[in-house]
Amino acid sequence: MSELPPPIKINPPLINSANPWASGDVDLERLYLCPSTGAVTTRTATLDGFQHDEAIHRYTFFDPSSPEASKSTNLTPQEASKAPAQKASLNTLGYSPYALIQYLQWIYKIYTTCSGTQPIKPFIISVTGTPTEVSECYTCIADYLSEYITAGHIYMEINLSCPNIPNKPPPAYSKDALVEYFRRLRFTMRDKLRPDLPRLPFGIKTPPYTHSSEYNELISALEEEGDQVSFITCTNTLGSCLVLSPEGDPVLPGNGIGGMAGAALHPLALGNVATIRRMLDERPSLKHITVIGIGGVEDEKGYKRMRAAGAGVVGVGTALGVKGVEVFEEIEKGLKGGW
Repeated sequence: MSELPPPIKINPPLINSANPWASGDVDLERLYLCPSTGAVTTRTATLDGFQHDEAIHRYTFFDPSSPEASKSTNLTPQEASKAPAQKASLNTLGYSPYALIQYLQWIYKIYTTCSGTQPIKPFIISVTGTPTEVSECYTCIADYLSEYITAGHIYMEINLSCPNIPNKPPPAYSKDALVEYFRRLRFTMRDKLRPDLPRLPFGIKTPPYTHSSEYNELISALEEEGDQVSFITCTNTLGSCLVLSPEGDPVLPGNGIGGMAGAALHPLALGNVATIRRMLDERPSLKHITVIGIGGVEDEKGYKRMRAAGAGVVGVGTALGVKGVEVFEEIEKGLKGGW
């Protein structure tokens, strides 16, 4: 495949990230109907659904300027908004308990029931699994939502960066692992048994890189087999983080170690966006890839910083959990039309 992959088109360039506040049909419809979102990202799904354990898989908010956090976990936006200083989050979550097919059914229903009320906006369907399973996800999405893919409304994000899965390090840290995914998808697109299926634009979600060798692994994999990638979502949560209660106990279950997001991650996310954008632009075969910047954006100032760093689209995660969908309208109002 030498031709460029299909581009993503998101306007306005403001979306939610794949997170727990985009898990169910009510969440997705609320995000879809929000006039300030340009697209909606689903929570990361697997073919059969992730084995969610309420006693293990939790999240909490905390004030990044304080070494302590409250004991509360899994607060709703209405509850979290009562403590506005808690702009960062920590979670021990895995993936969505809902199977991929459930998300496809919900998206189809939203499109068919809301089509007459507003212009259609894209869905970014976040998935994960082995290379073979992700290939199956690709085929499943392309089959179920073919008419909307043809119209340019469906994209697939491959989450290769969750830090909370025991004994499964994020594949996006390894060139060899990334190449395996890219080759499998290339095979699926080139030699698919269903020639009637449309071409589905896809991208990958990366972890927070902290060393030049990690960026080099990514770029080397893209140069070798990833020229069909349409976008990169950076960044996911930062693993191996811990917040403690005022008494010095882990707030989250077990040893309390989880993935950090929100305001505390913002400088690192900006650095990832800027570095990846620069490295893509230095390579003609990769310049077409759009960077979706995620990490600590909570207002129009954070949005502007992400755009200045090189993000073509900006995503919101923790702030959605703290403020609800109103955060998107707040950002748009602050921008005064200056997307």
